[in-house]
Amino acid sequence: MTSEVSLPAEWDDDERMNFLFSDFKENRDVNTTDWDSKMDFWTALILKSCRDRGSVCVNLQDLNQTFRRQDRSPLGLPTVLQSMARCGKIQRESEFAANVDCGWLSWGVGLLLVKPLKWTFSTLLGSSRVPLEESFVVIELVKEKAAELLRAYHSSEFSNCSIVSFQELCSFSSDVCADESTLCMALLQLQRDKQVTVSLHEGEKIVKFCQPGQERVSPVSDVDVGIYQLQRSEKLLGERVQKLSLEANKCKEEARVLLREGKKSQALRCLRGRKRVERRADNLFAKVESIREILDRIAQSQTDKMVMQAYQAGVAALRLSLKDVTVERAESLVDQIQELCDTQDEVNEALSTGVTAADEDVDELEDELKSLLEESKPDSISGLPAVPTKGLQPSGEPFLSSLPDAPRSHLNITAEQLEEELNKLTLTDSGLSEVKILTP
Repeated sequence: MTSEVSLPAEWDDDERMNFLFSDFKENRDVNTTDWDSKMDFWTALILKSCRDRGSVCVNLQDLNQTFRRQDRSPLGLPTVLQSMARCGKIQRESEFAANVDCGWLSWGVGLLLVKPLKWTFSTLLGSSRVPLEESFVVIELVKEKAAELLRAYHSSEFSNCSIVSFQELCSFSSDVCADESTLCMALLQLQRDKQVTVSLHEGEKIVKFCQPGQERVSPVSDVDVGIYQLQRSEKLLGERVQKLSLEANKCKEEARVLLREGKKSQALRCLRGRKRVERRADNLFAKVESIREILDRIAQSQTDKMVMQAYQAGVAALRLSLKDVTVERAESLVDQIQELCDTQDEVNEALSTGVTAADEDVDELEDELKSLLEESKPDSISGLPAVPTKGLQPSGEPFLSSLPDAPRSHLNITAEQLEEELNKLTLTDSGLSEVKILTP
């Protein structure tokens, strides 16, 4: 048990650990629950131990040492590794590297732990025995490490350089990748994802990263190599200018000290040396400025090229969209639209005027309506007296005296007629009688 890996709380439970340290049954169907419980425990612990150590690879020998307890190692770890391999959670390092471009072989044998001979003869996974030194890549962890490496590149000072050397890559990824093997596995994953490409230039290992706006990295071209050389020259010349500046300052301080000691001739020599160093620094600085101007122009040309490509794509798309469009057709369509709009306006105007019969005279109808209104007045009703408009007389005359006189003429009704009317009277169910009064 190593101090680098934090073990679960149940590690101190002897009964539980005796079960977990025992070997798997030959047949999973004998006890599916126990088999799956033990498999889940060791799978999760292997992933956790690798993440704690910052590693993306495991092998049986290291696992036996890491999980050693009371001078015992888990007996079921080979079965766990085989199960993880079948599920695609791990992959042999040889197979993982062989699936990537064979250009990795040009990096040299010392760069990767994987050896070409091992790629050829490592075929023991299908057997019941897992070699102790066989290295497996944990797919989940190597993808996480590749994403971290890509973020480290974008946040580094080299983010504006599409190509970086392997030494520069190691410098800004030291916090991400614990060792060179982990870095190479992360680079392999990025190359599988088409985010980087690796190659050799004049014996130097270089890595090209995918730039923002690109879905995948492009192959290393002569332009990329030229830009890389210019950037390297700019960096080297800048470092030399800085050293010459320090040397000039040192000569100046020495001249000041010699002058205080009264050694005027030696102080003059130091000042002459300072002048020579400053001239060299100025010359180098001018070259650095020239290189920077060239790099700026290259960057501008790449921007112009991108704009030109965008213009070309836009022109092609516009030409395609206007393939069947002409000025004559457009004018014809506009005329048709205007004609239809005029027709619609005329229809709306016709509908808004309403419907009027041709044989009806509006003036005659209005005169008839006026006469009907006059006839409907209360005082014009025949046979009825006018409604009194005056109130009670102030003299206090009785209300009945203000009514019209009752007719005093004799009713022309004979006794026989009255007798006949009495005979027609009938009694109702309630005992009331109805009397019909004949008007003269």
